[in-house]
Amino acid sequence: MIDPEALMSIKSLELRAQNVVEGFWNGLHRSPYHGFSVEFTEYRQYTPGDDPRYLDWRLYARTDRYYIKKFEDETNLRCHLLVDNSRSMDFGTTGYTKATYGNTLAATLAYFLYQQGDAIGLLKFDQEIREYLPARHRTGHLRQVMLALESPTLGTATDLTAPLRRILDLVTKRGMLVLITDLLAPIETLQKNLSGLTASGHEVVLFQVLDPAELNFTFENSVMFRDVESGRDLFIDPAQARKEYLSKFQAHNTAAQKTCQDLGVAFHQLATDRPLEMALFDYLRSRMQRGRTKRRHANV
Repeated sequence: MIDPEALMSIKSLELRAQNVVEGFWNGLHRSPYHGFSVEFTEYRQYTPGDDPRYLDWRLYARTDRYYIKKFEDETNLRCHLLVDNSRSMDFGTTGYTKATYGNTLAATLAYFLYQQGDAIGLLKFDQEIREYLPARHRTGHLRQVMLALESPTLGTATDLTAPLRRILDLVTKRGMLVLITDLLAPIETLQKNLSGLTASGHEVVLFQVLDPAELNFTFENSVMFRDVESGRDLFIDPAQARKEYLSKFQAHNTAAQKTCQDLGVAFHQLATDRPLEMALFDYLRSRMQRGRTKRRHANV
């Protein structure tokens, strides 16, 4: 797996995404895991006697290995990536910010889905929608998505309400919506906002992106903290604040996870020091489990 710090040192966002996806596929085919067919393509290594019509020549060009490409569902996926670019995403203690990690995650998913032949769209937001690209699969569209993801963060506060309401107006056909955010905002309205998406028939996936220092409160010395969204300064002694912070932070995340579970939203929490190949693995595994659940219900 590619170390995230080394990955973020690659200037080109598209090249970062390409490295993660190709590393993921290579690692997956060398491992005992196989059969990921969550409305995507299922790959397995070619063996003599297989029908050569199903060879994936693009994958061969990238890996110099022969793989058979099988389809469980010929209907292409329509996916919109909803990416939080508020000021809180500019925080980072790993040498890069949550925004850099989140945008790379979005680029990785976009590259992966585009290679599968799926339509991808993008919606960047903070307290309002900043950029929107409809879901398409055509020449040049992936490059447009990458350029949009590379544009700088301009927002202030995080407000999930306005972007999630707006997506219902923009996306009229059912598909998959991937929300990438730190969720460092009041979640009292999260259930209402997400329920509108699921009630409209969309499959919703939520990636909560957090810096390791936010997860573990690893600060040691008393220091002046600044709220990057409000600009307010606050002097904090970490030794005194750690216990209360971790308690409230855990309560916040537990509430978010429960809300997602109740609504059937796939929830993934990612620390920014975690290899992005693992994010792809979790994503595919949750989609495969969802597909199995659908088949069980259909057979009841």
